[in-house]
Amino acid sequence: MKASDLRAKDAAGLEKEISELLKAHFGLRMQKATQQLTNHSQLGKTRRDIARAKTIQAEQKRAAAAPAKKTGAKK
Repeated sequence: MKASDLRAKDAAGLEKEISELLKAHFGLRMQKATQQLTNHSQLGKTRRDIARAKTIQAEQKRAAAAPAKKTGAKK
């Protein structure tokens, strides 16, 4: 998943994407445990996608909070 695709989503869409990625990663881990996983690189890809989505989510939260802090008067 590309970061530009994730940045285009709103907060709810990003949260949904993270939960879907977590479910997919869980499924892959269960396949690995039962010796059914054939492509082990999928585990790393989903882990990186989760990290990418959470990073963008944190950026969006910081960006939403930043204008609120700048409303104070200058000294």
